[in-house]
Amino acid sequence: MKPGRTWLVYTLIRLGLFAGVLILLLLLQITPWLAAVIAALIALCISIIFLRKPREEASKTLYEARNNRGQAASRPSASREDESVEDDAVDHAAGDEQRP
Repeated sequence: MKPGRTWLVYTLIRLGLFAGVLILLLLLQITPWLAAVIAALIALCISIIFLRKPREEASKTLYEARNNRGQAASRPSASREDESVEDDAVDHAAGDEQRP
């Protein structure tokens, strides 16, 4: 599954759990702010217990994205090489001007 799709599915499942529990609690005529807090806690518990596979897939995609970003930052790119060459040329030009 694509990384973006993995996150979307996991997020929608979690939001669906929260909304379902919240609606149930509101139908039981619990105070709305208290119902929201309780629904959040219940949805969190349910997602930890029953959504292990989607959570692990989402975590894996996050790890891979961070790992790939770190490798891309450590590799010298063509623009960095160009900057290095330009800096050397400027340094040599400045050194030639200072010599009598």
